[in-house]
Amino acid sequence: PIGQARVRREGNDVTLIANSASTHVALGAAGQLEANGVSAEVVDLRTIKPLDLPAILASVAKTNRVVIVEENKPFAGWGAQVAYEIQHRAFDDLDAPIERVTGLDVPQPYAKVLEQAVMPSEERVVAAVEKILA
Repeated sequence: PIGQARVRREGNDVTLIANSASTHVALGAAGQLEANGVSAEVVDLRTIKPLDLPAILASVAKTNRVVIVEENKPFAGWGAQVAYEIQHRAFDDLDAPIERVTGLDVPQPYAKVLEQAVMPSEERVVAAVEKILA
């Protein structure tokens, strides 16, 4: 339904917030993290307007750590707004700074191999999680 996020994977150690194609990247990273003993919850926003803040905040309260995964460039993407809402409404629930894994801040390439290098990857998500768990 419009405006309702969906928890695609339950977890306890970190929340991965994603939307659209980034959800698949987050799910793949969650699988890699599980192999390392890290339980990642994946929240698929499904819509960003309206934004399901109660679902986001419930997951943050549960895991206390957040990584936002989005294909946009880092400046002014939807993830920046989600990070703001979390720190504004649930700051005391956070045990680490919010991390964002975005598209790289470079001109968008046309070549497929370069495009893949610019977009968020499971490896970059895993590295962001490891950073906030350290």
